[in-house]
Parts: sequence; structure tokens; C-alpha cells
Amino acid sequence: MMKMFRRAIGLAAIVVATAATAQPYPAKPLRLVLPYAPGGVVDFIGRTLGQRLSEQLGQPVVADNRPGAGGIIGVEATAKSAPDGYTLVLMDPAIVINPVLQDGVPYDVIKDLQAVSIVGSSPLVLASYPALPVKSVAELVAYARANPGKLNFASAGIGTTPHMAGELLKLRIGAQMAHVPYKGMGPAMADLVSGRVQFSFGSITAALPFLQDGRLRGLATTGAKRSGALPDLPTVIEAGLPGFEVDLWLGLFGPTGLPPRVLARLNAETKKAIAHPDARAAFAKVGVEPRATGPEDAAAFVRAENEKWTKVVRDAKLKGAS
Repeated sequence: MMKMFRRAIGLAAIVVATAATAQPYPAKPLRLVLPYAPGGVVDFIGRTLGQRLSEQLGQPVVADNRPGAGGIIGVEATAKSAPDGYTLVLMDPAIVINPVLQDGVPYDVIKDLQAVSIVGSSPLVLASYPALPVKSVAELVAYARANPGKLNFASAGIGTTPHMAGELLKLRIGAQMAHVPYKGMGPAMADLVSGRVQFSFGSITAALPFLQDGRLRGLATTGAKRSGALPDLPTVIEAGLPGFEVDLWLGLFGPTGLPPRVLARLNAETKKAIAHPDARAAFAKVGVEPRATGPEDAAAFVRAENEKWTKVVRDAKLKGAS
């Protein structure tokens, strides 16, 4: 009798699990975590992508800004969520930079997160407060060398791509400059416009309105080629620093363990969303080049980026840099 009872319980569990697995996806709203404050490229592209996915999936995709700790708070929330496809995060290279740059980061980018797709790539823009007496990268370098410790540069937070770009500039030119981290590029731009900090590497999304109305001065962009959004600005390479290239790529992730059918659906719908003319126009407006990779290619890319930034941080001895 006991054996029959146990067998019945086991069969019931299998039926429940099978029924859950067979549920149509998505059956409820999705949460898209954006680990920075509103006003930056992650927020803009995330909301653009979320709107397209909402229409395609027939369920709301709720944008959830979770700023703090250079993106760690939002990424951790996703990594620790149920692997059911209802919590995703859009993140930039800080997702692989933070674990090697800082101690105690509560996630492993390879073990705890599953890449759905690399959504796009964008250069950063190097911009300065107009009252700073520099009009080019060369003049900024000369000023920094002549005034050690007097320049402050803003970023979206410790471990973010703008932070790393500033640290790499310090290393390349051998000048002392102070890093001032913020909870996203929106707050960073506000202090840059007011002159509380003197320059920043930031997303084109956050800087573009201030560059257009003259409240900031654009000096260069960080791509291998000029940005379509700012074609009149030289690259940092063109401006005299060979090999200085920083890519602000954007990736869509879920927690490890997403069911294969859910992962495949999310990837297919992401590709479809990015291919839509409205999305491509929105991407182009802020200088983001669409990519839309498959999950396998995305995972391989993330592993390569993890190795790349691990080497940069260790070689430059940036552990704990702020």
C-alpha cells in the first residue's frame, strides 16, 4: 500500500511538472531589469526593446530601473531570480568587468547568467565641460599632464565602461585624474554640465542633447570608426592615441537554467524586435549598431569579453580602483 501511495505521489509530481512545462510562454508580464538610472543608453535601448517585445509577445514587458553599484544590484536581482524567462536584464560590459574589478560581487557572469543575445554595440563619447580650456584630445592630454590631480572625470559607476575608459586614458597618458562614480550616466551628465566634474566618457544617448545645445563640448568617440550619430567628431585613435578602442556593447541575459524552448523564443523575438524599422531607427539615433546574435554566439562573446577585461584590469592593476 505504501509503495502504491509513493508511486501515486511520484506520478502526480510528474504530471504537475509536465503541465507547468507545457504552459504557453509567456503567460504573464515580463520584467526587464535596467541596472542604471534613466537617461543612459541601457535605459533607452532597454525601453525600445521592451516596447517591441511587448507588442510581439502579447504581454507587458515592464522596465525596472535598478541602479547602484555600477550595475551590480540589477544584475544580481536577475541572477537570483527564477529561471523561467520572466526576469531578464539588459547590461553593458560592466557585467563582466565588475567581478574582476571588485571583491565580493554576488554573481558569476559565466555560471549564474545565461546570454540570450548581444543586442548592439556603440562607442562612447569623450565630452568636456565647455569652460575647461581644451578643445581636442591632445589639449586634454596636455592639460591633464600639466595639472596633475586637478581633473575629475565622471562615470556611470565603478566598473562601468565609462569608468574603465577613463582609467585606461589615465594609464595611456600617465596623468593623475580623480574618478567620480554616479548611479548612471544621467546623474553624471548633470554634474558635468554644471562643472562639478570636468570630463567624462559617456554613452552617446546621455551626452547627445548636451552636445547639440552646446552645454558640453565633444572631443572624440571611442570606436574603431567614426560614429554615425556624431560624424564630425574624430575617434580617439584618430586624435592621437593608437589602439584606444572601447565598445559599449549591450547584452540581454537571464538567469542560468532557462528552459530551451523559452531561450529559443526569447532569442527569436529579440532578433525580430531589433530588425523592426522603428527599432533600428531608434538605435541609430543614439549611435547603437544592431547585432542580434544567437544564444551560442552571445555566450562565446561574453566569455571572450570576460577574458579580455580580466587581463586589462590585472595588467593595469586596477583592482579596487575608484
